[in-house]
Amino acid sequence: MSDTAVAARPNRLAELMATKPVLLADGATGTNLFNMGLTSGDAPELWNEIHPDRIRALHQSFVDAGADIILTNSFGCNRRRLMLHDLQARTRELNRMAAENARAVADAAGRPVIVAGSVGPTGDLFEPLGPMTETEAVDVFKEQIEGLIDGGIDVVWIETMSAPEEMRAAAAAAQALGMPYTITGSFDTAGRTMMGLPPQGMPDLAHALHPAPVAIGANCGVGASDTLVSVGTMTAADPDLIVISKANCGIPQVDGDQVKYTGTPELMGRYAKLAIDSGVRIIGGCCGTSPTHLAAMRHAIDTHTRGDRPTFEAIVADVGPLQSPPPAATEGEGRERRNRRRG
Repeated sequence: MSDTAVAARPNRLAELMATKPVLLADGATGTNLFNMGLTSGDAPELWNEIHPDRIRALHQSFVDAGADIILTNSFGCNRRRLMLHDLQARTRELNRMAAENARAVADAAGRPVIVAGSVGPTGDLFEPLGPMTETEAVDVFKEQIEGLIDGGIDVVWIETMSAPEEMRAAAAAAQALGMPYTITGSFDTAGRTMMGLPPQGMPDLAHALHPAPVAIGANCGVGASDTLVSVGTMTAADPDLIVISKANCGIPQVDGDQVKYTGTPELMGRYAKLAIDSGVRIIGGCCGTSPTHLAAMRHAIDTHTRGDRPTFEAIVADVGPLQSPPPAATEGEGRERRNRRRG
């Protein structure tokens, strides 16, 4: 496939966004695959070949719940992470299979469904903290994205990123291949990513990229409240940007040999409404989000009229306290408590 042919691909995500005020992205891949038989230490990406029926069934369950966007089972399908399973030589092939599985479900949906090629981090630290350079990372991501293009993705979905260098590298790979792309970071460390990027840094990063991402945002992290604060910071910083919110379904809790998430469908429905009020245009769920949760979010999106931007206090009251709050939020919560006592 030539770069010219790739560059000519329509931006189907932007086209769909022009027809709807808010889009629903899908739920969790990994946690739902564990419920379907994946075991710790297995390579989820290999299921694209050995259990395509299960992968397609998961995609179908999200489409049935109302998803407008489904993510390929390719989060860790870059050669650096596949080396852990001695599968690095099959990088492009496994990405192609991941995209083909999602494409088959999307094409049979009877309505527009976007296939987003999930691109997660390499797992390596960047110079000077680790061995990876931006140039090397661009090459790693290009190989992965080429496989996803072979399988028919509509957009490159760069997600769960922590380092600005890695975001730029993945974006550069998508740009080099003529693909529209999105970027979301994981703001799980006192309101910042693990590598120190604050949510307000995302709009700045987006404006420095050419061509710019279709959308930016936050995913995963430590809970719905934390994610809402992060994406609200982004929409306040630049109301013209399209922002993605893909929060975890509550908080993980260990139950024997299983990890369960505390979020109910009702909670995720409230989260979706608060995300709309915050100015978010693409809403989905990350770890722990099942098709049942997603259906509740679909209903919330379809029935909610956007209201005023929620305050920090409103978010906490509706979906629970922050799990890893930034210092400013902690101080603000303390002042609010003191004011209530004085009142």
